[in-house]
Amino acid sequence: MLNASLRRSGESLILTIPQSYVEQNHLDAGSIMFVEINGAELKIKPSRQRPKLSVLLEETPPGLCRAKDWEEMPFIGSEL
Repeated sequence: MLNASLRRSGESLILTIPQSYVEQNHLDAGSIMFVEINGAELKIKPSRQRPKLSVLLEETPPGLCRAKDWEEMPFIGSEL
């Protein structure tokens, strides 16, 4: 177990996360973290949100080759 000190920044307190944890969980400044408070216990873990379809489509390179007759293919799962 590691010990960490709290620092003040304005009206907030900041807890430094060890670099080994940052690397292990592929975190960076701005990473979203899930915080759970249960009495005196504080749990913090990376929030693994699934990307939204709209975001994935925005990031799709223009001119990406699709399968022939893509638009006419039948649904095979819960695509909609």
